[in-house]
Amino acid sequence: MKDLLWLFLFITVFVNGFEAGGYQACLYEIGRTYDLSVTHMGLFASAELLATMLAPIALGSWADRTDKKKSILLLLVIQAVVSISIFLGKNETVFIAGIFFLGLTTSALQFISIAALADHYPLSGKKKIGYITSMYALGALTAPLVISFFLNRGVSWRILFCMIATGTVIAAAGVFAFRKSKPEQREEETEENADPARFILAGVLLLCVVMFIYVGFENGFAFFVDTLFNDVFHSSLGKFALSLFWAVMIPSRILVGYFSKYAGKILLLSVVTIPIVTLLLAFAPNGYLVMALCIPLSLACGAIYPCVLTTVLKFAGGNRTATATAMITVSTGLGGVVFTALTGIMADRLGIRTAICLLSAFFILSVISVILVSRGRFSDQSFQRSKTE
Repeated sequence: MKDLLWLFLFITVFVNGFEAGGYQACLYEIGRTYDLSVTHMGLFASAELLATMLAPIALGSWADRTDKKKSILLLLVIQAVVSISIFLGKNETVFIAGIFFLGLTTSALQFISIAALADHYPLSGKKKIGYITSMYALGALTAPLVISFFLNRGVSWRILFCMIATGTVIAAAGVFAFRKSKPEQREEETEENADPARFILAGVLLLCVVMFIYVGFENGFAFFVDTLFNDVFHSSLGKFALSLFWAVMIPSRILVGYFSKYAGKILLLSVVTIPIVTLLLAFAPNGYLVMALCIPLSLACGAIYPCVLTTVLKFAGGNRTATATAMITVSTGLGGVVFTALTGIMADRLGIRTAICLLSAFFILSVISVILVSRGRFSDQSFQRSKTE
């Protein structure tokens, strides 16, 4: 039987993106349901993002020591149960608890699926990383359009969680069917392409800084772009701008997969481009210009995740891919928690335009981190750990 494990790992990540984009698109309606201020909307969003930070801390090393496919199956079952609970639940406490546990499962599934992909496909893994991250963007693009379709016809935003449960069940069935498929045969390694002898903590940590700031920005922008259109431009185009933002990430991430050997240069170009475009977007005079600027912004944003994942594998010590990707995922969760809540607070006090503008200032740290990674000098023993530790 042909090996299609990659397909269902792609579907798993697609569902994660669908959940993220759907939650972002529903946040304004959720806020109306529970009578939330913009600040409290940010805190609601941060409840899930906090969970995305905690899961890798607990499960990163565990995933490297156990069968990643079995881990994925267990997490998919939990995700399906939690999604149905949110769909059927009616009070605020059930929603918050469900969102928190949904964040735990989506976070763990994200980094374990990517690690499983890299382990199972050692020859084509780098190219597939570009594809699998584009699946996340495709899910996040599709969700706002689907949610808008249902909301415009009077269907509750809770339908999102029924769709998440359905996709999760499909992914679980596929992973179960191909759980015993044989991995690609690894080519005999040379000194040029061999994995490094050490888990290089300094390199991983610098990339964590990049992801902390990028995902913080991405969430701050994505969760509140609909608010920008509603409150500033009095327009209903916010969800379409969000979909456009995610749509352009798809070709961006696929291209990074093809040009993975230039990941370092692409990453540096991206972290320079994002703050420049954001400054223009933050004070654009109309919503149409904001939508146009979403295109270059998304091209730059889309490149960061696959570039970071491609680069971090070089620092993973060969057999600690889940640990490295878990550290990246922790930083994304932490960035999402901090910046999403911060954006809501700043939007209430300074206005949504200023809040989005201030998010871009943090990219100076990303630029510095990428430059240090590109230099690749990690001689300080305090920043290194042996593979055997």
